[in-house]
Amino acid sequence: MSPPTSGKSKHSESGMARLCGSGTSGFLELMIFHPIDTVAKRLMSNQTRIGGEGLSAAIASTNKVVFKDAYNAPYMKRYASLFPGLGFAAGYKIMQRVYKFGGQPFVNEYLTRHHKSSFDGVFGEKTGKTMMHATAGSLVGIGEIALLPLDVLKIKKQTNPESFRGRGLFKIVADEGMGLYRGALWTAGRNAPGSFALFGGSAFVKEWIFGLEDYSKATFFQNFCASIGGSVASITVAAPLDVVKTRIQNRNFENPESGVSIIKNLVRNEGMGAFFKGLLPKILVVGPKLVFSFTVAQQLIPLFHLKFEELGITHVGNTQHSQKL
Repeated sequence: MSPPTSGKSKHSESGMARLCGSGTSGFLELMIFHPIDTVAKRLMSNQTRIGGEGLSAAIASTNKVVFKDAYNAPYMKRYASLFPGLGFAAGYKIMQRVYKFGGQPFVNEYLTRHHKSSFDGVFGEKTGKTMMHATAGSLVGIGEIALLPLDVLKIKKQTNPESFRGRGLFKIVADEGMGLYRGALWTAGRNAPGSFALFGGSAFVKEWIFGLEDYSKATFFQNFCASIGGSVASITVAAPLDVVKTRIQNRNFENPESGVSIIKNLVRNEGMGAFFKGLLPKILVVGPKLVFSFTVAQQLIPLFHLKFEELGITHVGNTQHSQKL
């Protein structure tokens, strides 16, 4: 989350600072964590039992799921197999972080200007501010479905590369059209509570644990703790719908399956616990990815803002400069 502006603060970061800070965050996250994301997606998509008699059998079956056809290849080839769809991932991840981390503060500022009294009346001033951040995050999360085609292509490359069968990006877009938005409602249903918990959890930590009035003045440690709180809450809340969304998106283009059908088969064949498949690996390895990017964005945006003011790119003393982009 970009450092959101307190309802009492008269100083907000510029749109350019939010763009640069969130974009840098997305780029660094991609370079460090894309292989981990591939592992989590493949584990969530796997519908067979992982394991066997003895540790070596369990490791071998896990390697087949994680590395697919490269599971017997040398180490570097196995590692390289965790980078399918990097081009799609780069476009999606950077645009997603710019949109989410850079866009949520604008929505929050709108709610603060026009609906603060309503939130304060229902929740009280402190809780109302937290709820505004959470609500702004939820609204931005729903709008994230505009980036869904890039997410679909990234997941298919990671989990089902055979579905491309040598087709390039433009050929796939021409062939599939609106089919690339398959699962949009499930994605919105997953993003709304997930983003609500992400931004709300972060705001809760800053407001109720650290007692901050201006969240943009948080220290690195405070941003780090807030990111942990928001990220763990987000991943846990969104886990069931994330499993459904991933399975919708990793199907072959010519053999789609509805979310309702996936849920029925999942409950019948795998049990209710399957809704939380991959949750622990996600918290342990994808959680740090979100914590990392969340913390980096919160730290970089104020730094970019101060540097841009120092260089005269943006101007001090007027919150309207935050609307330049």
